[in-house]
Amino acid sequence: MATPAESTEQTSSLARRVGDITRVLDAHYGPREWASHGRPVDVLIETVLSQNTSDVNSHRAFRALQERFGPLEAVSTASVEDIEEAIRLAGLSRIKSVRIRQILEQLVGENGSLDLSFLDGMEMDAARRYLVSLPGVGPKTASCVLVFALGAPALPVDTHVHRVARRLGLIAPNVSAETAQSELEDIVEPRARYSFHLHIIEHGRRVCHARKPSCERCVLARFCPSAFTF
Repeated sequence: MATPAESTEQTSSLARRVGDITRVLDAHYGPREWASHGRPVDVLIETVLSQNTSDVNSHRAFRALQERFGPLEAVSTASVEDIEEAIRLAGLSRIKSVRIRQILEQLVGENGSLDLSFLDGMEMDAARRYLVSLPGVGPKTASCVLVFALGAPALPVDTHVHRVARRLGLIAPNVSAETAQSELEDIVEPRARYSFHLHIIEHGRRVCHARKPSCERCVLARFCPSAFTF
């Protein structure tokens, strides 16, 4: 087992590597400036819709929900069956319709409205704990709300971030996505987390594919212990 001093040095070493990786990705894919993705509750529900489906389908399902009901305030009193019909494009529509209705009902019951702007004044960990207390909301969904709606320095870990971070040796091979989120937030500077998250997703989609990564055209190959091993 590593001593505290060794653990600190390992974290510092990984943080330096992440800094190099971030600079290369910024240069290759271009800078990413934060912009709000919408109201926190809208980002929350769209992220719930994105679970186990593509971004394209979740966007379409969220638009369909808006076209049918208007603002989410109207969805909070809609029947589960009507919500299910509206979001069918997202897949798992029965499960997601129940979760969406439960989330909206709980928010109204606890806060009197769907306004989640109060999270902006909370410590990030406290805001994350509040969000994961909602039905069907896990750490990744909570972090998406924090970063994309509120500009908090959260780092959501989706399948691309998890895969690429493992291959780069930033996290251990057996680390869960939830643990990976905490570990990555320890080594990625807060101001760099937004662009790191987006760049790693883009890199995972374009180059570091799940089955056959294109190591020969990877700008991160020199940092990657997994390069050319597939």
